[in-house]
Amino acid sequence: MRRCLIAANWKMHGNVPSIQAYLETLIERVGSDDPEVVVCPPFTFLPVALLIASGSGIAIGSQNCHWEEKGAFTGEVSATMLAELGARWVIVGHSERRQHFGETDASAAARAKAAQRAGLSVIFCVGETLEQRDSGETLAVLERQSAAVAGLDPALLAVAYEPVWAIGTGRNATPAQAQEAHATLRRRAAELLGAEAAGALRILYGGSVKPNNAVSLLAESDVDGALVGGASLDVEGFCAIIHAAPGHRPGV
Repeated sequence: MRRCLIAANWKMHGNVPSIQAYLETLIERVGSDDPEVVVCPPFTFLPVALLIASGSGIAIGSQNCHWEEKGAFTGEVSATMLAELGARWVIVGHSERRQHFGETDASAAARAKAAQRAGLSVIFCVGETLEQRDSGETLAVLERQSAAVAGLDPALLAVAYEPVWAIGTGRNATPAQAQEAHATLRRRAAELLGAEAAGALRILYGGSVKPNNAVSLLAESDVDGALVGGASLDVEGFCAIIHAAPGHRPGV
């Protein structure tokens, strides 16, 4: 069985009072039969988030990490530092990192490997731009970007499909489009990791997920959860997305 995973990516939002109130509410609303829940606040809020979530079923993750354990990398944070804090997850290769900060397939793969060496689980992001979708390149892009999972531990891995054209635009892939992409990623994972690992791999959808579209997206057989951006900033809306997901779905 694959336990569904719902992750909140707060991006560069929030403050200490807001994350405290948010997590306290979330802890009250999420039960053991619900999907696994991860909250990824900005770096500066990780200590308070970890303190509040301690002993609860809510995991705390980071939005990025560096590929080196230490060194002269001003402004960066290593995976070992995150693990020492108590973080359990890290988002790697998000489209905004690729678009604005020069992230490449190679650097994303290096970050993911570093995170897993430190014992962190990775949400590895892939997805096409609008131009790539319109030119029929979607599946080729997904196959290229997902090649990085060949060097990763599937036990510490989830893949997030985030169509770039649907992030922050109010548009989202239809359930059928999401299912097609997710099925492609699962077939690709089978080639790279083996059928058993691919059957257990959780593949998340991450393009403008909201309470009003979560039910239909999460009903698809290969959509094992969601990586939620803007809608995750509202705890009521985020809880609605969590409760729209099945707790588990059959693995292969």
